[in-house]
Amino acid sequence: MEEKKFDLNSIIGFVLIFGILLFMMWQQKPTPEEIAAEEKAKQEQIEAAKAEEANKTENVKVTTPQDFSNTPASDSLQQVALQNKLGAFSYYTTDGETTVENGVLELKFSNKGGHLSEVKLAKFVDFDSVPIYLVKDKNASFNINFGTTDSRIQNTKDLFFQPTVTKNGENTIVSMKLKVSESKFLEYKYIIKPNDYMIDFTIQSQGLSNVINGSQEVNLDWTQKTYRHDESISYENRYTRLTYQHDGGKIDKLAQAGEDEEIEKDMDWLSFRQHFFSSIMTTDKPFKSIAIASKDLVEDEEIDTVFTKQFSAKTALALNGNEINENLGLFYGPTQSKILKTYDKNLEESIPFGWGIFGWINKFLFIPLFSFLSSFLPYGIAIIVMTVLIKLAMSFVQYKQYLSQMKMKILKPELDAIREKHKDNKMKAQQETMALQNKAGASPLAGCLPALIQMPVFYALFMFFPTAFALRQKSFLWADDLSSFDSIYKFPNGFSIPLYGDHISLFPILAAIAIFFYMKLTTGQQQMSAPQQEGMPDMAKMMKYMIYFAPIMMMVFFNQYASGLSLYYFISNLISIGILIAIKNFILDEEKILAGIEASKAKPKKENKFQKRMKAMMEQAEQQKRMQEQQRKKK
Repeated sequence: MEEKKFDLNSIIGFVLIFGILLFMMWQQKPTPEEIAAEEKAKQEQIEAAKAEEANKTENVKVTTPQDFSNTPASDSLQQVALQNKLGAFSYYTTDGETTVENGVLELKFSNKGGHLSEVKLAKFVDFDSVPIYLVKDKNASFNINFGTTDSRIQNTKDLFFQPTVTKNGENTIVSMKLKVSESKFLEYKYIIKPNDYMIDFTIQSQGLSNVINGSQEVNLDWTQKTYRHDESISYENRYTRLTYQHDGGKIDKLAQAGEDEEIEKDMDWLSFRQHFFSSIMTTDKPFKSIAIASKDLVEDEEIDTVFTKQFSAKTALALNGNEINENLGLFYGPTQSKILKTYDKNLEESIPFGWGIFGWINKFLFIPLFSFLSSFLPYGIAIIVMTVLIKLAMSFVQYKQYLSQMKMKILKPELDAIREKHKDNKMKAQQETMALQNKAGASPLAGCLPALIQMPVFYALFMFFPTAFALRQKSFLWADDLSSFDSIYKFPNGFSIPLYGDHISLFPILAAIAIFFYMKLTTGQQQMSAPQQEGMPDMAKMMKYMIYFAPIMMMVFFNQYASGLSLYYFISNLISIGILIAIKNFILDEEKILAGIEASKAKPKKENKFQKRMKAMMEQAEQQKRMQEQQRKKK
C-alpha cells in the first residue's frame, strides 16, 4: 500500500483560487457614489408615490400592495415557482387591493385576478342590521380563460394585475393591467360614476396577438353565490333567480328550485337576482352563445344558511386579430324599478311583475298608484288606502255576483219543479231550465263572468307585494318590516312546525279570520240559490269543508310571506264583507228583482247565436237518445 504524502503544491493552489475569488467579490462591491445614487432613486420613488396619493380625491382609497421582495425565503421560493408556472404573464407579481367609494358603492379590486373582490351597498343593511355585501369572501369569481401560443392555459383569476387609479372629471377610473411588458397587456378598465350602481367595464388587450392562441376560445366565466339578506330564507329564495334577456327582447329565467342550466343565443344581459338586490351584467353587443346555470343551495329552510343560490355564466369572447375588446356593464344594487329604468336597457324586466296582463296591471296601475300614495302617507296606511280604492273600483263585480245569486234564489222553486218533473229525462230538464233562465234573465254565467274579471287584479297584487322594494324595512303597527313576515312569537330554538315555520305571524291569522266570515256569507247565499240536483249534496259538503280549509291554508302559506301582502288580504276581505252586507240590506230589493223577473218573462226573448247553437245541440242529442231507445225496444 502506497503511503500518502502531504502535497504542498495543492495547498498553495487552493489558497490562490480562494484569494482570487475574494478579490473579485471586493471589486463588485458598489462604490459610495453608487450607493448614494440608489438611495436617492428610492427616495424619489417614495415622494412620487406620495404626490400621486395626494392628487387622488377623498372618495378613492388605494391600499398598499404587498412586495414579495421583502417576504421570507420560503415565500420568495413559492413566488419564483408561481412565476415559472405563469410563463409570459409574470411581469407584475404583487398582491393587494384597491378600494374605491362613490357614495352608494364601496368597492375593492384585487390585484390577483384583477376583479371585484368586495362589493358593499353603502345605504342598505339586512334584517339583522348587517351591511349588505353582494361580493365578499370569495363568493364570486370572474375569470378569463385562454390558450397561449406557447401551449399554456392561462386563467386570469390566478394572475396578478397592476392597479392604477385616475380621475376623469367626476368619474373614477380603475385600471387593472395583466402585463407581459409595458406595451403588451390585458386590461380591465372600470369606470365608477358618483352615486351610480352601474360600473362601465371594458376588457381589452394590446399587443397580445402573438401571445393569445387564436385557434382556441377565449372564455369569460362569471360565478356568484348569493348571500342571504332576508329574515325568511324560504321567502327570499323563492324570489332569487337567474333572469336574462335574449333574442331581441325575450325575458326568461332559470328554475326557481333544484338545478337548471341552459345555452342561450344573443343574450343582452343576465341578472343574478337575489330578491331585493341584484348583480347584473350587460353588454353593448349581445353574447352570441352563453351557457348559464343555477343551483339551489338551501337544503333545509328551517336551518340558518349563508347562501341561497349559486349562479354561473360562461361565454366565448370575440377576437379581432387575436385581440380582445369587450364593453360590458356591471350593476350592483337594489332590484328597484325606478333605478333599473334609468339605464334604458330594459333591466326592470328582471323584476317578476307577472307575465302578460298581470305585469301590465302592476307596471301601469299598482306601482304608480302605490308610489303616489306612499309619497305622503305611511306605508301601511298607503296599503290600506290602495286596497280600499281597488275594492271600491271592483265593487260592481260583487254587485253583479250577488244580483245573479238573488235571481237564482227566486227561481229556485221553479227550477226544482222542472227537475222533479223531468227527473227521468235529464236532457229535457236541462232544456227547460235554460229556457226559464233565459226568459228571466238569470243565467249562472252572469255570476261567474264578473268573478273572472277579478282574477287578473288578484294575481297582479299577489306579484306586486313581494317585488315592492319600497316596503323593505318599513314598519306598521307590530310589523317591523312590511316586506317580511310579522312575527309576534318565535318558537323555542330548534322547534318548528312543518310547512308553518318557527314563528307565528299575526296578519295572516287576521286575514284567515276575515276570509272565513266572507266565505260563510257567500257560500250560504250560494247554497240557498243553488237548485237541487244529483251530486249537489256532495258539492255542498265540499263547499262546507272549503270554508274551513281555505282560511287554514291562508294562515299556513302566508306565515312566511310579506306582511304587506297579508295586510292587503285582511283589509280586502273586511271591505268585501262590508260591501256584501250593504248590497244585501240597502241596495238590492228582492221584491223589485222578482217584479223584474216577471216582466222579463212576459217579454218575447230573442235567442242569440250561442243559445241557438246550444238548443240545437240539445235537441239533436234528445233525438239521438229517442232513436236509441226505439232500437232497444225493437230488439
